[in-house]
Amino acid sequence: MAFQESDREDLMQEATALVDRIELKLSAEGEAVIAGYRRNGSLSLFFGADPVYHFDQEMRLKRAYLAGFLFRTQGSTLARLERVRTVNPQTNQMRTELHRHDLTSEELEHFQIQALSRLSGLQDELEMGAFEVQRQVSGEANLIGKISGDLMRIIGNNLPLAPRFKGKR
Repeated sequence: MAFQESDREDLMQEATALVDRIELKLSAEGEAVIAGYRRNGSLSLFFGADPVYHFDQEMRLKRAYLAGFLFRTQGSTLARLERVRTVNPQTNQMRTELHRHDLTSEELEHFQIQALSRLSGLQDELEMGAFEVQRQVSGEANLIGKISGDLMRIIGNNLPLAPRFKGKR
């Protein structure tokens, strides 16, 4: 998480780690959707500034950003991380704490239902051709087909979670 959370001016231009990326205008979405792949084949999906979903090479969820919270895989659940900033009144120094909450099974199910609904909507629009390509940076000949196939895999596996990050609780 960056020091300052803010909306990006031009995510398509800034997302240089996504070597194959595309910006789509969907009929059902108000904002553009950006989808892209890193060199290792991991997929990222940006529905405007929020929500954002990051998957590993096996199309398992690693991280998400939703409703102002960062979610990180713990293997069997997700941890919701919230950055809380306070100012020490004596020193006027900024202090940052990261508050963590591991989702209960009910909270995880609710998260998955919301995410799968959003991802299924994107998949439906791709299948129907109900989109316009705004911009594309890619050497991939059939980037839409690749994204669509990976979405089917994610949806078919009910939004699987990646293993937890090594060294992170």
